[in-house]
Amino acid sequence: MYSKILMPTDGSSCSAKAIEQGLELAKTLGAQVTFVYVVEDPTRTLWISPEAVPYGLELIEDLKKAGNEALQAALQMAAQAGVSAQSKLLEGKPIDAILSEAKNHDLIVMGTHGRSGIDRLLLGSVTEGVLHRSEKPVLVIRSK
Repeated sequence: MYSKILMPTDGSSCSAKAIEQGLELAKTLGAQVTFVYVVEDPTRTLWISPEAVPYGLELIEDLKKAGNEALQAALQMAAQAGVSAQSKLLEGKPIDAILSEAKNHDLIVMGTHGRSGIDRLLLGSVTEGVLHRSEKPVLVIRSK
């Protein structure tokens, strides 16, 4: 039924919980997994003074490093579970990048913090954005 599963991660414990459950499903189905981490360039959405430009470039490199660490942790989880997996570090807006990558997959497995009220309004939710815009099935794992 599902042979290619996409699992976005942000390196959080919420993502780790979704990855654990997604890997169990992948193992049961004999599915291949692709982990993605999306780096969003903060200089595109925030005004940065000319003096801050050097740190802006350093910040992007720090974000990529964090993304690679999150992907390595996910790959280790897959290896321990005996599931075939690959990873991709993507750049762009998280929702758009995930949806674009999802075109090559049968299912998306994502975690959610389950925020509500003002927290949900202020922090937004990548998972919610993917869920509402995806043409592919989305399995949402709540961390609470």
